Amino acid sequence: MHTKTFVAAAVGLGLVTLSACGSSDSGSGSDGQDSKTVTLVSHSSWAVSKDVLAAFEKDSGYKVRVLEDGDAGQAVNKAILTKDNPQGDVFFGVDNTLLSRALDNGLFESYEAQGLDRVGADYQLDKDEHRVTPVDYGDICVNYDKQYFADHKLAPPATLDDLVKPAYKNLLVTENASTSSPGLGFLLGTAARYGDDGWQDYWTKLKANGVKVVDGWEQAYNEEFSGSAGGRAAKAERPLVVSYASSPPAEVIYADPKPKAAPTGVAEGTCFRQIEFAGLLSNAKNAEGGKKLIDFLVSEKFQSDMPLNMFVYPVTEGAQVPAEFTAYGPAAKDPETMDPAKIAENRDDWVRAWTSLVVK
Repeated sequence: MHTKTFVAAAVGLGLVTLSACGSSDSGSGSDGQDSKTVTLVSHSSWAVSKDVLAAFEKDSGYKVRVLEDGDAGQAVNKAILTKDNPQGDVFFGVDNTLLSRALDNGLFESYEAQGLDRVGADYQLDKDEHRVTPVDYGDICVNYDKQYFADHKLAPPATLDDLVKPAYKNLLVTENASTSSPGLGFLLGTAARYGDDGWQDYWTKLKANGVKVVDGWEQAYNEEFSGSAGGRAAKAERPLVVSYASSPPAEVIYADPKPKAAPTGVAEGTCFRQIEFAGLLSNAKNAEGGKKLIDFLVSEKFQSDMPLNMFVYPVTEGAQVPAEFTAYGPAAKDPETMDPAKIAENRDDWVRAWTSLVVK
């Protein structure tokens, strides 16, 4: 979900993180694509190991072209605007916070992926129509800078309630709920925790306690958060950030030299469960190639490759999770969740209310 923070290291590890480029044969048409090229549209955290992608291309006969489009929220909105003439064949990265918006706008056409029977039922939120296929899950959580709290002899926050206490004034940075997937997930987590009537009161207190809001995850984590590699280099001043439960292992794995312990931690009482999906875009020019690509995304080979590339958990039974991943970034034990129907019914109204309350 947030590979781009570590893109320089990722290139050295052989990950494929492509932006508006990729493989396409010389015989392609005016749109840059031919029948043997399949185009994946995604948010900017897409990544896959070169050998895993190469194996799919060899086995399927399709070359994969990747178009990345910023944060998940921005990517979904653009995909909806271009649905009549889509940029690609498959969209990856719509999550449960934005799923109803994509489905209500007819972004995807139905396809039941090969291997879907091995995907956990809890992740299949469109199991009747199969317009989207679950690919991964993770937890949106507040991360903290261990060194800051050690230096200040202050216990890091453990719950959402803690974040409004005076001890944590001016320490938290979060993403805009109207433009960012983790920002929206954090908002929904507070709505799940405090209810329809209580979440606005909570955010009033959070604003009074100095929460800072920025547009997207990249800025929040890599520029504003003092615990990240980028934040340390920029002398960032916010030791709390809305990110993911899987961010701490990324800080370890991509560090040189590697520390013995993660420099960041997770406030487990702040987490909201996020599930990401892929779908065959309506009006896709290469629907057959798109179907093969979706099959690949739930295959055991891709699913086992995925955790250390995109720092998310697999949804397919039998997929392997690396020891480093589980040691430094275990999934939250009791994350907040919300029924997709409730998200669909309230999301837009909540975001408007949140924007008026917190940003304006």
